[in-house]
This record gives sequence, C-alpha cells and structure tokens, in this order.
Amino acid sequence: NAPLIRLQCYEGIDASQALYDWDFPRQILHLRAATAGPLADGAGSDDPDRLEASLYDRRFLLARPILQALERSPSVLLSDEIDRADDEFEAFLLEVLADNSVSIPELGTIRAQSPPLVVLTSNRTREVHDALKRRCLYHWVEHPDFAREVQIVTRHVPEAADRLGRDVAAAVGALRGTGLLNPPGVAETIDWTRALSMLGAQTLTLEDAQATLGAAIKYRED
Repeated sequence: NAPLIRLQCYEGIDASQALYDWDFPRQILHLRAATAGPLADGAGSDDPDRLEASLYDRRFLLARPILQALERSPSVLLSDEIDRADDEFEAFLLEVLADNSVSIPELGTIRAQSPPLVVLTSNRTREVHDALKRRCLYHWVEHPDFAREVQIVTRHVPEAADRLGRDVAAAVGALRGTGLLNPPGVAETIDWTRALSMLGAQTLTLEDAQATLGAAIKYRED
C-alpha cells in the first residue's frame, strides 16, 4: 500500500530534475506582491533580508521523484532505465540512496523516516557500475513464455482475434531464436498484433506478415 514514484532516466538528466527545483515563476510573483506592500508574514520591501528568506520557503520547492520518495515514507521508487543516465548521475543516485537523505542549502537536511524501496531497471545500453550493483538484488527478466505473452497481448489488444494473438506470439517467439541483432520484445508483439488487427486480419498469413513486419523488426540487417 505504499505509493509508487517513478523516476524516468534519460541522457542528460541531472540532480535538479531528479531531486528538487525552485518554482521560479511563483517566487517572482511573490517578490512582486511583496514589493507592492507588506505580505501576511510581514516580508515587505522594507525588510530585504526577510524578503529574500521568504523566497526560499518550502511552499516554493518543487519536489522531484527522489525527494518525493524520501518525504513520503514508506514509498517505492522506480528508477526506470538507469543505464540511459550518465556516470555522474548514477554516482549521485548512489550517494542519495546510501544516506536516504538530501541537503537543501536553504532549508536544511530532509531525511526519510523509512528508506524507500528502490527498484532499478536497465536495458543494458551500458553497464551499471559495480558499486551500484553491490547494493542491489539482481534479477534478470526473461521474455514471457508463450501462454503468458498471449495473455499480455489479449489484455492490450482485446479487439484482436484470439487466433491472431496466438499466431503473432508464436511467430515472435520463433524470431527470438534466430539470432537477430535486436530480437522483438513484448512491446513489438503488441504493436504487430494491433497493426494486423487494424488491417482486419484474423490469422497471421505470409502476405500480412510481410506487409506489417516493420512493427516487429526494426533493423534492416534483421
């Protein structure tokens, strides 16, 4: 019953996008209101120190996924596709999760009452560093078996004929055993089934397969 908080990693992500940022538009509005006259907290334009301090109030802080996970204890933090981030961000993530706290210069240290349960996923576009792996329980997610993949396709493409979903799942399973550069995943099985269904196919024929193979195979060599 813990909230799931998702951090989508990508190339170029930095600490401010994962941890926190200041709501600059609201701070500017606050500053304009304060210079127009005293605010409820007494931070008017005649008290520059109090005015400056009021700009960094907690209400102006935008909590990003990591800070949300630390504040909402207990929680589950999904750090999706950590391999897409660079080495510096991976080191930053390791430091934060090791301490389960973060220091905000204007507000102080925020520490999790209960450490979040953290799930890291990787598609192996690069290898995750050993220091991070040592702190993880490792699990390799295999492709689903035939029956499970048919269930997944049926849930995502309920309008497709039952025979079509089974045909596509079987074809994709066969393709994965042919040594392709990029074997199709479950997402490609779903896309291929959806494309065939939109064409009105009830089964997977050679003609329909050739017309829609681009939904499953994404490399020219394959």
